[in-house]
Amino acid sequence: MKESAVKKIAVLTSGGDSPGMNAALRAVVRTANYYNIECYGVREGYNGLINDDFLKMGPRSVKNIINQGGTILKSARSAEFRTPEGRQKAYDNCVKHGVDALVCIGGDGTFTGAKIFNEEFGIRVIGVPGTIDNDIFGTDNTIGYDTALNTAMEAIDKIRDTATSHNRVFFVEVMGRDAGFIALNSGLATGALDILIPERKDSMSDLFSTFRKAEKTGKASSIVVVAEGEKLGNIYELAKQTKEEFPDYDIRVTILGHIQRGGSPSCADRVLASRLGYGAVVGLMEGKTNVMAGMRSNDLVYTSIEEAIKKHNEINKDLLLISEILAI
Repeated sequence: MKESAVKKIAVLTSGGDSPGMNAALRAVVRTANYYNIECYGVREGYNGLINDDFLKMGPRSVKNIINQGGTILKSARSAEFRTPEGRQKAYDNCVKHGVDALVCIGGDGTFTGAKIFNEEFGIRVIGVPGTIDNDIFGTDNTIGYDTALNTAMEAIDKIRDTATSHNRVFFVEVMGRDAGFIALNSGLATGALDILIPERKDSMSDLFSTFRKAEKTGKASSIVVVAEGEKLGNIYELAKQTKEEFPDYDIRVTILGHIQRGGSPSCADRVLASRLGYGAVVGLMEGKTNVMAGMRSNDLVYTSIEEAIKKHNEINKDLLLISEILAI
């Protein structure tokens, strides 16, 4: 590889944590070391840039973290970085440490901050998509999505045991903010009766119709998986309306919540994070900036940050149809 376009980089994790962020951090630090690039870790995301919380990192700084959930650098959502004065402080600290490029691990909020920082001060930035929501355009999967999906699946499997034992209907809410990827795939994987996601226009009449069809086939217990961003209503309201329509149903509500964001990352997430962390450093060495490293059809690709945050991955409509066919 020709001489690197960068000599000293800093890496940070920002926004909501996701399993595999540590694996990505490890890949960034060790790839930088391999190519003789100095590397700093920045604690607590963009707040660390502003507060001069830089930590020199080498290969041993990231030992034994590939299997850890969360992020050893800590994460935060920085209100001050949204101001010109905050970003000026952050840039001054980058200059102080001689940092000429940033690797920003996070989601669309993290990437928006990186894009603005690059446009204002010209410092090179590359994003690494770390979010369980899988809602970032330019990569087939985001870091943490596979682990969160498996966590949700395992929890719903356990809920099914008690649903079956008591002939109950469970409404289970999974995370994903405004994206239904976790709901759709965990619902399909666990045999949910219905899956409610924000990408599709759902209705209570359709849900009630699904319950009636299930009754006719002799289904005694059911699970409905609901994405937290479902536009039809919150999970308690959905359960209440269902109870009013079917007063004999024994209905329970479970919100899986933040257990989906934690835990040891899956093999898929560790490999993905390693490839993207490596790709971020190599991209900076090649002179790339204001782009995100992603995986498409198992190949490393770079997408402009603007495109990554403006567009969204689309739900696979075939999976919706398959889930309906197999549910009854």
